Amino acid sequence: MQRINMRRLALFAFVFAVLASPAAAQYIDQALPDPVLEQRALQLNKDIRCLVCQNQAISDSNATLARQLRTIVRERVAAGDSDTEVRAYLVDRYGDWVLMRPPLKASTVVLWGAPFAILAAILLGVALFVVRRRKRDAAQLDPLSDDEEARLAAILHDRT
Repeated sequence: MQRINMRRLALFAFVFAVLASPAAAQYIDQALPDPVLEQRALQLNKDIRCLVCQNQAISDSNATLARQLRTIVRERVAAGDSDTEVRAYLVDRYGDWVLMRPPLKASTVVLWGAPFAILAAILLGVALFVVRRRKRDAAQLDPLSDDEEARLAAILHDRT
């Protein structure tokens, strides 16, 4: 009899531990009743950047702002907005940075050009380093004088 109570207690403790874990406490988004609209919302979530996580889509983020953005996307889709209108609504509120692929225009040229500029600067730095090192190494390799050649020949002759 006591063994059964211990099993129940152990089972209760296990269930409590699982339900009280942080993973069980995660916020679960409310899905739209129409599966077609829900699929559109899920696809849009992949195109919207989490402003807290920065390089993560709101579909992959558990940040509070990402959850709020997912709710906004679902509300706009349910209200009948097109994908373009949903994106425009979010851009109006948060700027082009909210899009995972911001459009190329004067205000976003830095977003698009910065990675290439950084890569070009790194390649230029490496090239300058290599050129300077070769020049330094070449300058250190002056030909031997006649006296140095004679001393080297004597050293080599003594070894043999």
